[in-house]
Amino acid sequence: MDIGHKLRTIRKQRGLSQRELAARAGLTNGTISLIEKNRTSPSVASLKSLLDAIPISMAEFFSTLEETEAPKVFYRADEFTEVAPTREGQVSLRQLGNAEHHALQVLHETYPAGADTGPELLTHEGEEAGIVVRGTMEVTVDGNVAVLKSGDGYLFDSRRPHRFRNIGEDVCEVVSACTPPSF
Repeated sequence: MDIGHKLRTIRKQRGLSQRELAARAGLTNGTISLIEKNRTSPSVASLKSLLDAIPISMAEFFSTLEETEAPKVFYRADEFTEVAPTREGQVSLRQLGNAEHHALQVLHETYPAGADTGPELLTHEGEEAGIVVRGTMEVTVDGNVAVLKSGDGYLFDSRRPHRFRNIGEDVCEVVSACTPPSF
């Protein structure tokens, strides 16, 4: 997905200038320009701040059309939607289906060693839960920090400020869910 082009299109549809969006999101005008030109990839937290400033949810931003008459039930790995900008060493968030059409958003998350959701704490409507499938994850929720290993999980109100960080030396994999789809 061309994140920069999609961001620019939605920003213009909503009648926002780069300067106005930057002010609302707490970023610089230059940063917005670089993202829209695909010269830089925003962190998950920065992208969330941008989308909140528009306002539009991550689910809506990354929605894909399910073009069949009957609801799609099964998805192959290559049919997931990438909802976090990916570059070597960055977090990968892959969404199952089109969360805009469901009450539940399911993500397959991959964090390379040292990767995190960004220095800014995330907040959004809903509840979220996840299970660490592989590796080690440091989870911060409302100032409380826990280190979770394979088989451990979390469940919390997403309005509480939170952050995820792989503090291990290996890739960390998490399967998570958010309801309603607000991320």
